[in-house]
Amino acid sequence: MPDSLRPEDRATIASVLERHADNPSAFLALNRGNEYFTCEGLDGFVCYRVQGRRWIQFGGPFADASCRRELQTRFVEHAHGNRCKVIGAQLQRADAELFAGLGHTVNQVGASYAVGLPDFSLRGKRFVRLRNKISRALRAGLEITEVDPEKCADEIENINRQWLRDKGRHTKELAFLIGEIGGEWQSLRKLYVGRVDGTAIAYVSYAPVYGSRPGWLHDLSRRLPDSPPGVMEAINSQAIEDMRTSGAEWLHFGFTPFTGLDGAHELPAASPMAARVVRFVAEHGDRVYPAKSQLEYKSKWCPDAVLPEYFAFDGGLSPRSLWSVARATNIV
Repeated sequence: MPDSLRPEDRATIASVLERHADNPSAFLALNRGNEYFTCEGLDGFVCYRVQGRRWIQFGGPFADASCRRELQTRFVEHAHGNRCKVIGAQLQRADAELFAGLGHTVNQVGASYAVGLPDFSLRGKRFVRLRNKISRALRAGLEITEVDPEKCADEIENINRQWLRDKGRHTKELAFLIGEIGGEWQSLRKLYVGRVDGTAIAYVSYAPVYGSRPGWLHDLSRRLPDSPPGVMEAINSQAIEDMRTSGAEWLHFGFTPFTGLDGAHELPAASPMAARVVRFVAEHGDRVYPAKSQLEYKSKWCPDAVLPEYFAFDGGLSPRSLWSVARATNIV
């Protein structure tokens, strides 16, 4: 459990991610409030949160390839021993195949997007509109700097408060599947803030990415409701230049539910009913989740890779399991 982990244990978990994680969002496993399952002699861990009789697992087992299946099997057995079921969230293809092999129902629920940085440039016709938006923000006086969040905590909190208020009084902060600012691991992240006339109006936080596409994850991003157009694009453009200069290979835009759906990505373990529900929400459910606006922003950068992501349900899909996911992520 997170609260009982000794400092050296948490350092081991961070080391496992660096050595074995291939999920672009893996760094989110270090969020406060997560719990961890480990087995003596197995080089890895499972990250999860308890939601009633459902244990919501983030990603697959973060472990050496030689013990991934054994670690996942033991975790599921441990859950069953506590009369609980496991739900896998934000699974990569290899994770989905592992869960399917253990008898879980597995469906594609969305995709993540990534841009290769070594040859990236905003030159050319396809980026004309993006360049124009960035220019508008800079002409409005936007200044962009990488900052220490401890030195601008009040400014960040002000942006968060106004951003959330603008979303409507029933809107809640999402949890579990998004990152955070501050805490024990902040020194490994990047935080960029945009200011106009000395006032902080927007920020973007980036988390490190390990594995086959190493680089950075475009994580939390917020702005004041009256910010000039192009502010977020300008901040991200500056961050990309800094990342390219430092030799980073990829910028990941993270998981977007209900996008990138393709029947060719589904596994034999998929539920046809779940696939129909996901596609229906993708077409008509913008009130449930603003997937279209998120995809529009990510598509502006012309991603080089679109990676399918999956959810897995121990014992099959059920309303109770869907409710548990919604509660764990604070959607409801």
